[in-house]
Amino acid sequence: MNLLKNRIVNEGVALTENILKVDSFLNHQLDPNLMHEVAKEFAHRFEGKGVTKILTIEASGIAPAIMLGYIMQLPVVFIKKKKPSTMENMLEAQVYSFTKQSENTVSISRDFLSADDNIVFIDDFLASGNAVRGVIDICGQVGAKIEALGFVIEKGFQGGGDKLRQEGYRVESLAIVDSLENGEVIFRD
Repeated sequence: MNLLKNRIVNEGVALTENILKVDSFLNHQLDPNLMHEVAKEFAHRFEGKGVTKILTIEASGIAPAIMLGYIMQLPVVFIKKKKPSTMENMLEAQVYSFTKQSENTVSISRDFLSADDNIVFIDDFLASGNAVRGVIDICGQVGAKIEALGFVIEKGFQGGGDKLRQEGYRVESLAIVDSLENGEVIFRD
């Protein structure tokens, strides 16, 4: 997706060889027009797959997920990173946060996920795949089928996407970054 790649090159900042800062348009300040284009691309990739629900995880996956939900006319449920006091009948999984260097319990109400669901998971980034492992665990607890995993940006050099693909998951990433060495963003073809 050239529009996204151009924004990454022109506005993204490689803070280190592992960290790409894109907070001017994706995960702090949001560009609704870009999110709409991202969602249209995802909708095109997932049409006709019998998807019943879109899942994401707090917080940066919410914008592309809600835009996709609007286009596909599907409910969007976000998995919470902190256990709310008002939520009962929860499904939970442990997720290691690379960014925060800590283990977190993520949760979703059983009221919003069932064995009848055919899921697309959407998130802003895929790195090593820790967050999506929690989603896979949660979906497995109720027998929900994961149709596809969609990511706005995949850090290909961290291997999470390649491993998920080898395990048979359909991974759709709109931009795959293979390197951030020397502050330069290099995309996978």
